[in-house]
Amino acid sequence: MIIRYLDPLERLEFEIIQLQEEGRDVSKLRIDYKALLKLPETLVRQGAMSLLEKLMTHKDYISEICVDEPDELDAIRNAAAQGSPTQPSHAQLNGEQLYDRILGGWLGRSAGCLLGKPIERYPRLVLREMLESNGNWPLDNYWTQHGMPVDILKKYPWKRRGGLASLRENIQYMPEDDDLNYTMLNLHVFETSAENFQSEDVASAWLAMLPVNELFTAERVAYFNILSGLDAPESATYINPFREWIGAQIRADFWGYVSPGNPQQATEFAWRDARISHSRNGIYGEMFFAAFIASAFYETDIRSLVNSSLTYVPVNSRFAEAINIILALPLKDMDWEQVLDKLHQHFGHYHWVHTINNAALTVAALLFGEGNFEETICNVVMGGWDTDSNGATAGSILGVIKGAEELPPKWIKPLNNCIGSSLKGFDNTKLSDLAKRTTAVINNLKSSNPASALDQTDDF
Repeated sequence: MIIRYLDPLERLEFEIIQLQEEGRDVSKLRIDYKALLKLPETLVRQGAMSLLEKLMTHKDYISEICVDEPDELDAIRNAAAQGSPTQPSHAQLNGEQLYDRILGGWLGRSAGCLLGKPIERYPRLVLREMLESNGNWPLDNYWTQHGMPVDILKKYPWKRRGGLASLRENIQYMPEDDDLNYTMLNLHVFETSAENFQSEDVASAWLAMLPVNELFTAERVAYFNILSGLDAPESATYINPFREWIGAQIRADFWGYVSPGNPQQATEFAWRDARISHSRNGIYGEMFFAAFIASAFYETDIRSLVNSSLTYVPVNSRFAEAINIILALPLKDMDWEQVLDKLHQHFGHYHWVHTINNAALTVAALLFGEGNFEETICNVVMGGWDTDSNGATAGSILGVIKGAEELPPKWIKPLNNCIGSSLKGFDNTKLSDLAKRTTAVINNLKSSNPASALDQTDDF
């Protein structure tokens, strides 16, 4: 039986790509890989695993790029921007305001995820073809198959897991999605262990609460590694070619929610979580967006938020380089299709669920949308790649900035304040209850440590 993401041949294929992206010469590995494919079928996967295990012990496995892209928290902070500006002081949010902003985050994340869910994995040109086929381009509402020709529906079927349930005509609630499962799981971790949680607490929650078929790419490999007795960071790095893909980035939001106005705290929480399954830029993606959301409680200017969040990741990393490319684009002189052309020019070589390309796309959509919720989530979804994850992140950020009361009913009412999940204890939960529980752990954190959370003015 071949299990996706655990299959040795698949892992070897992507490990070669990963090592090349890290700056390593993989010419010999490619020769070995091609030779492996000529072996009898019964020996191919055995040979692939042997080659992967040899890579794990090779003295040159860790390339020199680690100097600029470290994994440990102190090293990340030392490699991040120095002499950054101090965050402006801010007035404390009252209880009602805090709850509204937290609920906005949960609702915005759900709406953006739902918008991108039925067409996840399709490239932008396919999405345009689908939308033009029934007169819905550019996207301005949840997807519908009404009026879509039969040949288009056969050519581009909806996502198998929850795709039909995510269409405009079928939406009854937020269907299960890993982008929301991790947010809810992290709420559980914080309710259980509060701010003192460690990577092991998150890993234990995965084993206890998440069905293994609801984990993908890096998380599935890390899950297997944990069951095999490996703790973080080895659980993230041992034969895990997906360690810089988007899985950690989609887990960032809750750490921002519980750290309003305190991005330094949010990034530490994010790091503890990310290191279970990711390394380098995979970790930076989660830290960046955790800082972004934490700061969004008190800052509304998107460009300022991007710049401040960037100070928490290593300045010479590929992640920082990508975000700086987006910041340098003359967005006011471009239409969205031109922006997408630039994105694909710079980042089109990455896998469709890599951290770097999806982070760049999400930042570009946030900057281009200038705070417009509908325009931002529609643009980021029309950009292709990991559509539901990017829609979720963009929607979450603007949800926190605006608060639930200011989110467009067009996008929020179809959710019916409900989310589905196979996560133990969370199926058919009200989104408003998730927001109340999040607010409660923030207040508990504030009570136990008055210098943190709401009262702290953080230094970038």
